[in-house]
Amino acid sequence: MKYGMRERLSGAVILIALAVIFVPMLFDEPAPRDDRPEPVLSIDTPIEVERHDVPEPVPPASLAESGPSDEIPEPDTRLTPDDEANPAPLATSEPAVDPIAELARAADQRLAESASASGQGDAEAVESAVSGGEWAVQVGSFGQQANVERLLNQLRDEGFSAYSRPRGNDLTTVYVGPFASSEAGERAVGEVKNRVNLQGLLVRVRE
Repeated sequence: MKYGMRERLSGAVILIALAVIFVPMLFDEPAPRDDRPEPVLSIDTPIEVERHDVPEPVPPASLAESGPSDEIPEPDTRLTPDDEANPAPLATSEPAVDPIAELARAADQRLAESASASGQGDAEAVESAVSGGEWAVQVGSFGQQANVERLLNQLRDEGFSAYSRPRGNDLTTVYVGPFASSEAGERAVGEVKNRVNLQGLLVRVRE
């Protein structure tokens, strides 16, 4: 047999011992709530502390020797009749300066000055176009001849001496001029901007 008599007896004894310990616990009823111990809160008697009277504080001798002149007088906040009649103006903060608005205002001022200065030289800027000049204002380049003719007519209606020249890539460039000097060309650039609202480019050309 696999197990002997001694192992069987040992197993039976262990089972009987476990039954004796745990079986009564299954059938026992819990103790009633009244029989359970209640927590007890105990407060000890406070300890008596001996109290002593504290003497009143005495100011130092330096303060006692100082006269009433050392005291700081309180400011008089009462209003006089003059103050009520003329109240002090409220402090107002200066308005914040907008840098973008300042730049725009300066640009408008420069444009107005240039317009007023060029007003006297309008005829000079237009009439200074001479044949054989080395400077001209390049206004635009177009691939269609109709656009070239339209811009030439617009410039000539405004009093400019305008002409066109073919260039590479099947484009035709429209010029204003030519002018004998670069100063006259610079004035013409401003006039083209003011009259036609086109930004020209001063270039050096030869007939």
